[in-house]
Amino acid sequence: MSDSTRLAKHLAQQINCSRREAELYIEGGWVTVDGEVVEEPGFRLGQQSVVLAPDATLAPLPSVTILLHKPAGIDGTSAEGAALGLIRPEAMAADDRSGIRFLKRHVSGLTLAAPLTANASGLMVWTQDWRVARKLVEDAARIEHEFIVEVSGAIMPDGLAMLNAGTAVPGRPNGPVKVSWQNETHLRFALKANSAAYVSQMCSSVNLMARSIRRIRIGRISMASLGSGQWRYLLGYERF
Repeated sequence: MSDSTRLAKHLAQQINCSRREAELYIEGGWVTVDGEVVEEPGFRLGQQSVVLAPDATLAPLPSVTILLHKPAGIDGTSAEGAALGLIRPEAMAADDRSGIRFLKRHVSGLTLAAPLTANASGLMVWTQDWRVARKLVEDAARIEHEFIVEVSGAIMPDGLAMLNAGTAVPGRPNGPVKVSWQNETHLRFALKANSAAYVSQMCSSVNLMARSIRRIRIGRISMASLGSGQWRYLLGYERF
């Protein structure tokens, strides 16, 4: 519209601040236009009502880490893949205790720190925090992952002992592999390998078929009560 103006320019004039400060307020999610949060400084404004939140701050926004319970059937191997599309405000877990307001910028500049193949479900991690990325990506060989695997078939004699010994499967991870029966049809794997495919290969090596694979823990972070398709923010005190 010919008589429109950029939101940042309008806000700067309205509250008597610099254009850059106005942009930071907007990008921080502190500005509403007719009651709706607008995060784009270049938003074209007509006669709408613009309000700056009373608790608005120019403090830098902290980086976030996002935990998702990915359902099976959705690719989770690419940082910009289909699984990222599940990070929507309406899918945020009701019991998220972070107090963080969802912003569009939270789904940009993310490192996929714990991918999952499409056939697997469970805990995934994206992060904007270089410290978390380094921990989960560069130091991946030190982080234990726990999987619950539904299996079928008859395990070969001494198969469980072979799994715990680390069977001769290409790509065997360093460190111990802990495998136990959770019940008659489900095995629990705890190993330092970020690979559902490797878990499936281990099952095949002892004549079992992995029918479903679900990652329930990465390091010290458990998926806990996070429902399928839900996500939450990593809390400030939580460490992998």
